Formats: sequence, C-alpha cells, structure tokens
Amino acid sequence: MVSRLILVLGDQLTPSVAALTAADKGADTVVMAEVRDEATYVGHHPKKIALIFAAMRKFAARLRKAGWQVAYTEYDDPCNAGSIPGELLRRADETGAKEVIATRPGEWRLIKALENAALPVRLLEDDRFIASHGEFEAWAEGRKELRMEYFYREMRRKTGLLMEGDKPAGGKWNFDHDNRKPAKSDLFRQGPAAFAPDDVTGTVLDLIERAFPNNFGALRPFGYATDEAGAQAALDHFIEHGLPQFGDYQDAMLTGDPHLCHALISAYLNIGLLDPLETCQRVEAAWAAGDAPINAAEGFIRQILGWREFVRGVYFLEGPDYARRNRLNHHRKLPDMYWGGETKMNCIAQAVGQTRDLAYAHHIQRLMVTGNFALLAGINPNEVHEWYLSVYIDAFEWVEAPNAVGMSQFADGGVVGSKPYVSSGNYIDRMSDYCAGCAYSVKAKVGEGACPFNLLYWHFLDRHRDRFEKNPRMAQMYRTWDRMDAAKRETVLEEADAFLYRMSAGEVV
Repeated sequence: MVSRLILVLGDQLTPSVAALTAADKGADTVVMAEVRDEATYVGHHPKKIALIFAAMRKFAARLRKAGWQVAYTEYDDPCNAGSIPGELLRRADETGAKEVIATRPGEWRLIKALENAALPVRLLEDDRFIASHGEFEAWAEGRKELRMEYFYREMRRKTGLLMEGDKPAGGKWNFDHDNRKPAKSDLFRQGPAAFAPDDVTGTVLDLIERAFPNNFGALRPFGYATDEAGAQAALDHFIEHGLPQFGDYQDAMLTGDPHLCHALISAYLNIGLLDPLETCQRVEAAWAAGDAPINAAEGFIRQILGWREFVRGVYFLEGPDYARRNRLNHHRKLPDMYWGGETKMNCIAQAVGQTRDLAYAHHIQRLMVTGNFALLAGINPNEVHEWYLSVYIDAFEWVEAPNAVGMSQFADGGVVGSKPYVSSGNYIDRMSDYCAGCAYSVKAKVGEGACPFNLLYWHFLDRHRDRFEKNPRMAQMYRTWDRMDAAKRETVLEEADAFLYRMSAGEVV
C-alpha cells in the first residue's frame, strides 16, 4: 500500500479530526509543521503563536504515543520549507507519498494554498462543528436576512440543549435581558484557571522570544493550557467558579479585573482542545444540577451553539472576499492607540492594554469599545479586521472576520447584523467604571473635554443618514437628532470633524 500524508494544522488538534479518522495508522504519515507563512501572515500576538506551537508539539507527542508515524517540523528547523504546501512537498519526497488528506482549513487563504499545492490534496469537511456547511446553507436558503437568533433556535432543537420537549427551558429562548449588570470589585472572584508553563511550553516561549521579538503583545507571563487535559481543567474551573455569575456580568467591564467571570476557553475550542457540543452539555448539566442559573447557562451556550456556529456559516457562505468588504466606505487609518500608543480615552487604553498583556478582551470590550470607536470614527474595516486577527489568542479568520467585518464594523452591509452596533459614551459608562478615570467627561456632549464617543456617535448617524434613517431599529435615534437645536447639531459635527482631524494628524486624542 502506498502511504499518504495526513495534514494536521495547528487549529485541528483533535484526535477525531476528519483527516485522522480517514487515515491508516499503519501506513500513513501525519505531517505537522510550524511554518513562517502561518506565523506571519499577520503580526500575531506572541501568546497566540506560543499557544499553538506548544499545543501542536504536545499533540504530535500524543499521536506518536498512540502509534502514529508523525513527521513534525519545528519553526527553527533549518530544513523548514516555510509554508504548509512546501512542507507537504518535502515530506512527500521523503516518503514517496502521492496524496495528501487534509481537513478543510478555517481560512480561505489556506484553502486556496492547498488547492494549488504541487501534489493532490483531498480536503475533508471539518465535522467538529455542530452545524455542517450543508445544514447552514439549507437554513439560509431563501431568507432575506440571516439572523443568529433564529439559527440558534434551530440548533437548540437539533441538539436538545436547554429544551423541555419542543419548548425552550425556562419558557424563553433568550435570557440576555438579565445579563447586562455592571460589576463591582470582588476580592473573592477567582477568575479563569491559569497554568504554569511546563518544559515543552517553556522551550516554545524561548523560541517565540527569539523569533518574534517585535510582535505587539507581552509573551510573559504565560498562563494558558496547552493540552486537552489542561483545557478540560480550565472548563471545570469555570463551571465551578465563573458560571454561576457569568450571565449577570458577561457584558460588564471593570478596571483591574479584565476577566470577571469569563471562561477564557474560546482559544481551546478554536484549536480543537475542547469539543463545542460537549462543552455546552457540561454547562447544561451544571444548570440542571442547580449549580448555575438559567440566564448564565443559556447566555454561555448561546455564544457557542448560536453565535460561534452562525459566524462560521456566514464566513463560508459569503465566500473568499468577505473579509475585504467595506460597504460604508470607511478609509481612515487605524490610529496608533490601537497598538499601545498614548490616548486620553481611558476605555480604549484599558481595552488595548489588557489586549497587549493578555491577548484577550471579552466580547463587549471588542464590540462596544474598540469596535464601536473604529466604526464611529470611520476606520478602514480591513485594518480593523487585521488588528483583531493579530492581537487576540482566539482569532482565526472564520470566526474573527464575521465578528469584526460584520457585527463590529457593519462592513458587510448587514449580513451579520440588522443595524450597526454604535453607541455614545453612555453605554460604556453604564457597563464599566472606565469613565471615572478618563480625561474626557462622558456627561459632556459638546465643548472642551466632551467624550469623543458622544461627538462621533451623532457624526456617524449624520453622515450615513441615507443608509440608516429608514432602519426601524434606528428611527428613534434620528428623531432625537432632528429634535436637537440646529446650532447644537452644527457644533457637534464641527467638534467631531476637529477630533477626527487631530486623530488622523497623529495627535494624542
């Protein structure tokens, strides 16, 4: 029998992944490689590269222990071809293999690279997700709008999660109304599980330090799990300590407490160390046992069963050009404060600072602070997309692009969301303690020291009036704008223009 190459990528670290399931352990060779092309196509946060490389090395060791033949290439191997297709060709020359079996990657960029490889690559669908591409396409067919809430209900029915017969548990599909409480400091809040680097991870950290000295973000301290056992321990810790209050405070933001009750398991899900359905079932079981309220369990499950599955469906349904869309025609450059440059806006400083240090910010910090500002200010969504893809440990394009390009920047014209997620400073003030420590006044609508969000909010609505004034979810905002004194409207627009000019000129804002 002629052996084949079985490609396992750094976000496919699951023993039952399609390519391994289709392989012959006695004849085929598993190929895994830490390559330049994957590590540098954007300037990934060093913690992200470290997590993936360390987890890959441990997964390769696990496969070898299970009897697989594994050809593994480390990043600094002088024979490293620098790309996945190059490594496949090199290993084919070594083994005589004439075919590659691979699980379909989660990025169009890499799918294209494999389709254009110098030897045949058979791509298998990634069945680690709860909804297949075919299921999502069937659900989407004929719909004028794709809305996560309705897709989520179908996934609830399919899986039986939080269902009582054909009715949702608790009488409602969605308990989001209960999940918008601001948080207060709590010395007894445990935060997510942290893991001391072992020898394998320590060796990888040293490599990353040498190979990526200029990437944005702090490599150390490094506390992420890098194998399945650690990821399961992180989930156990969250269910015991974080889940009971997760729902109440999932939208809250608090200085000095970046994690609150969040699980920090999205990276483990996205590289294959946790199974999404099993994770949801664990949370459902905690609710059924009385260990967590339904608003917490439902809110958590919705993020995975609903949102995670939905955005993957959108990414592949919309096609390879999706991440480059710019329907609002925004072209300002991403300001330096997103890369740690000085800013007077405390909310941006807090969100970017913890992103730099932790490779993490939760969904509201991403959507309603950094994303909200970028949208209001008219930043080029392609730059926003690349920033999110670069700086977060859980960012892979299939999940990141619909969140950034679609939900955050409305650059897809409404494929993901029915309206742009924009707000004045009031929302941030209500959900955080950031405004109390800011050089700007969230109460000031105009004049010296007025919160930039307050100015830019109306500026955004005014310049995009033709597009949004007939949106029923935005009509009230336009009525409020129209009732405003004409002189005040003019002042708001002039001061917003002045702010944007200063920002584009490189001044500290």
